[in-house]
Amino acid sequence: MTTTFNFRLILKVQGALVLLESFFMALSAFVGWLYDESDFHQMLASTLICVAGGILLLASGWRADRRIGRRESYLMVATIWVVCSLFGMLPYLLTGAIPQVWDAFFETMSGFTTTGATILTDIESMSHSILFWRSITQWIGGLGIVMLSLAILPMFGFGSMQLYTAEATGPTYEKLRPRIRDTAAILWLMYMILTAVECVLLSVCGMDLFDAVCHSFTTMASGGFSTKNDSIAHYASPAIQYIIIVFMIFSGVNFSLLYHLVHGRISRVVYDDEARHYFKAILLLSLLVAVGLIGYGFYMSGEWHVEEDIRKSVFHVVALMTSTGFVTDNYLLWPGFSFAILTLLYFTGASAGSTSGGIKWVRIVIMIRNAKCELRRMLHPNAAIPVRLNGHIVSNAVVSNVFAFIVLYFALVVVGTLAFDMMGIPTEEAAGAAISGMGNIGPGFGASGPVGNFAHFPIAGKVLMSLYMLIGRLEIFTVMFLFVPAFWKR
Repeated sequence: MTTTFNFRLILKVQGALVLLESFFMALSAFVGWLYDESDFHQMLASTLICVAGGILLLASGWRADRRIGRRESYLMVATIWVVCSLFGMLPYLLTGAIPQVWDAFFETMSGFTTTGATILTDIESMSHSILFWRSITQWIGGLGIVMLSLAILPMFGFGSMQLYTAEATGPTYEKLRPRIRDTAAILWLMYMILTAVECVLLSVCGMDLFDAVCHSFTTMASGGFSTKNDSIAHYASPAIQYIIIVFMIFSGVNFSLLYHLVHGRISRVVYDDEARHYFKAILLLSLLVAVGLIGYGFYMSGEWHVEEDIRKSVFHVVALMTSTGFVTDNYLLWPGFSFAILTLLYFTGASAGSTSGGIKWVRIVIMIRNAKCELRRMLHPNAAIPVRLNGHIVSNAVVSNVFAFIVLYFALVVVGTLAFDMMGIPTEEAAGAAISGMGNIGPGFGASGPVGNFAHFPIAGKVLMSLYMLIGRLEIFTVMFLFVPAFWKR
């Protein structure tokens, strides 16, 4: 027996978010007007179509019942990302920047999911309005489209916690305020402040203001879209690279911890298990990658080559761990030892509750501790040995959820690799695409690596990659539920 979904409410929410999307699209059109670009009118037309579509969807669900169930919340979150991407590709299509529909959809989904994979071969030939739209899609998607709606739209007065848990990253969630709307507003305020601070610092260090704005958007979103073909390698300034390193690290920290840090609760950060493993991993893995580069003598361009080795090592370790995907070098050419470590980082991700993708360190910590506890249980079968995180016992349900997530994660990587391989994509590159899509990393391997793109992928490959980007961004379960027959039955 099929269950009855509140589709009118879903349409209403989608309409409200499409209207919100049109506001950011209007900002992009305004940028085109400021630079007196020829595609201003096409950007404006995209905005008007978005407004009309939003109004139509809103009207379709105008008298909808506000009650929302768990399954409806999952369906709503998953479809919102698809609908926003469908409207979000209009600027690319109408301006002719990306004339093919599936290419435009791929680029838009890559933006909203903060993956950073691209089909563009000459980014610098794009207009300012397109580059701004491309960057701001990542900024919107950084904390999440639904999180933005919870912070702004009053219509989510009922059932909003279910929407929050359907989109939030990680196996556990923390409410900073009794009302989830207030929590979302706080997170977005910190997000905007950090973006603004980074923009100022990049401008002071010599980056053009427009580029500084766009790179700040995509850094804090852990997105990786750049306004330059060479990404951050375009800027020879070590200061710019160090600033981006710092803010990539911020983007990979649980935003709830940043909130506690701002309020002087330093102990919450210092004694947080996930945060400690996150920072230790950055230090240790950066050191190991640097040792590989220095030992091999990879960069010997001057007396400061050791500093360059360390800077490039830290930059790429942080960029991959946080799934930002910025590059300063083609690390596929690095010594095998260094590259092997970077490959490992395609899986880890940063912290839960951050803008990064990947498995997340909290899951890794829980699984490691569960393995240790299991060994102790085998030695002492009658002892009660629970898994603990931050001093609290982790329930068996959470441990099972983490285990299921990791199994599904790697299973999807294997399935994706085989599927891409069947499309004629070389095996190494097929694996890179599956891993990159699931982790929202951006660069893959081979021709779609750090100095390449996904333009050569067949249409089926771009469609599958778009699906993987969405699955990875919504942490598997929210999307996978839709493919389970029981989800649609009472």
